[in-house]
Amino acid sequence: MSLFAQKNFKRTLTLMGSRFDITVVAENKEKGNEFIDIAVAEITRIEKLISSWDPKSETSLINSNAGIQPVKVSKELYNLIERSLAISKLTNGAFDISYASLDKIWKYDGSMKQMPSEDEISSSIKKVGFQNIIIDKENQTVFLKVEGMKIGFGAIGKGYAADKAKVMLIDKGVKSGIINASGDLNAWGKQTNGKDWMVAITNPLNKEKAFSWLPIHNAAVVTSGNYEKFVKFKGIRYSHIIDPRTGYPSTGILSVSIFTNNAEFADAISTSIFVMGVDTGLDFINQLKGVECIIVDENNKVITSKNIELKRTD
Repeated sequence: MSLFAQKNFKRTLTLMGSRFDITVVAENKEKGNEFIDIAVAEITRIEKLISSWDPKSETSLINSNAGIQPVKVSKELYNLIERSLAISKLTNGAFDISYASLDKIWKYDGSMKQMPSEDEISSSIKKVGFQNIIIDKENQTVFLKVEGMKIGFGAIGKGYAADKAKVMLIDKGVKSGIINASGDLNAWGKQTNGKDWMVAITNPLNKEKAFSWLPIHNAAVVTSGNYEKFVKFKGIRYSHIIDPRTGYPSTGILSVSIFTNNAEFADAISTSIFVMGVDTGLDFINQLKGVECIIVDENNKVITSKNIELKRTD
């Protein structure tokens, strides 16, 4: 059956504590719902695997054994942790799944009246450090060396889930669709009119207004923003995205969009760019093959990596 004889079917729901929009192209509503159910089941399975809220999950088991003993885990979780550590090395620690053990001394609910002290900030990161996540490939174990250390997949999990759901749907014969996990978007195939899917790049300070639309073909786009959760001291805006190496929040960037072929990698890298800052982040992206980015800085200036051309809408 040609794509033109098919229709879009979309469902919006909450998974992994976030909004997911799942769109598939199918011949009828029954098929569309069947495909979306498959994606939901896969995302729910991953949520159980990586959840640190579920005391029975493998992730919780790793965390509760920090400083005590290595934990044997499934191949899937082992591989995700191994890839996470590779991204930590690539970004010089700007991305770090052990950030989950950061002492939350920065509050973004309006209760903070002054900056934490230097001592408080430096002690908040005592249990953070990807170098202390010890993995053993042969025995498929993960060990957190420092007691009280924790890992979490908040900066990579949704992207991973979007990738896995996409692969599963393609295996089931879905020719085209989009998984959008609160800005972690993975698309494949084309729309029913034969054109590429389009993604809106919005102004962080006015999300109703897109400043550009970009076609995406079998690619992932992940947008991270810090324009909603921040505090301001002495004219400096401190975002909720914390540098796991220093304990200080990132400054200077409002939003980052990463374009590449896999949402998991894009998810991790988008957070890292905030931590690196505009110049280092841009230089980093320009050295990566097949990865592009759009950065909106704190002055609302749009900066792009070298291979992106924006067709502005205004």
